[in-house]
Amino acid sequence: MRILLVEDDTTLAGGIARALRAENFAVDVAGDGEDGGHLGSTELYDAVVLDLGLPKKDGVTILREWRAEGRDMPVLILTARDGWSEKVAGFKAGADDYLTKPFRVEEVIMRLRALVRRAAGHAGATITCGGLSFDAQLGTVECDGLPLKLTAMEWRVLTTLMLRKEIVVDRADLIERVYEGDADVDSNSVEVIIGRLRKKIGAERIETVRGRGYRVTAGAT
Repeated sequence: MRILLVEDDTTLAGGIARALRAENFAVDVAGDGEDGGHLGSTELYDAVVLDLGLPKKDGVTILREWRAEGRDMPVLILTARDGWSEKVAGFKAGADDYLTKPFRVEEVIMRLRALVRRAAGHAGATITCGGLSFDAQLGTVECDGLPLKLTAMEWRVLTTLMLRKEIVVDRADLIERVYEGDADVDSNSVEVIIGRLRKKIGAERIETVRGRGYRVTAGAT
C-alpha cells in the first residue's frame, strides 16, 4: 500500500513517515501544497494524509482540485484547525476522515487502514481468500491459520492483491502501489517478489494473467 503524506512540518512529517514505513507502507512525502497537489494528481495512492495549512496552496484547494479531476483515493485530513467550519469545509471538499493535532500516530495508522479497506469495498476488517486471511485493521496476514512472516515488499504486494481478491491487478498499477516515488525499480522486480510469495503461500494462490497482471485466487485449496 502506498500513502501520500502532505505536511509542511518536517519533524512531524518525518515521524509519521517512519511510523508508516515501520508498518510496511510505502510513503511519499510532500512539504508544500504545489508538490502535494501534483503528486496526488499524477501518481497512484491507496490513501492520502493531507494537512490544511500548507505553503503555496492550501489543503482544501488541493482536495477540491483532486475531486474535480476524478481522483477518488481516500483522504485523511490532519490539521491543527479544529473549528467546526474548517471540518465542514474539508468534508465538503471531499475528505473521508478528519483528525486534529495533537494526535497519536497509531490512530493515523488505524484510520488509514480503515479508509483503504473501505475504499476497496470491504466492510469487515478480515479479508479471506481460500486459506489466506488478511486482517486489514491490524495489518496481519495468515496462511492456513498460521501467521506469515513477510518482508515489507512482500506484504505490500500480497495485501494489495488481497484487497482486490479474485480481481486481476494490472502489473503497472501494482508497481505504483508498492514502490515509493523515488525507488529504482528493476524491470523484473515484481516477478521476483511474486515468486517469493508463491514459495510461502503456494504457487496456485497467485495467478499470472498473461499480458495483464496478477490476482490472488482461492485456487485449489
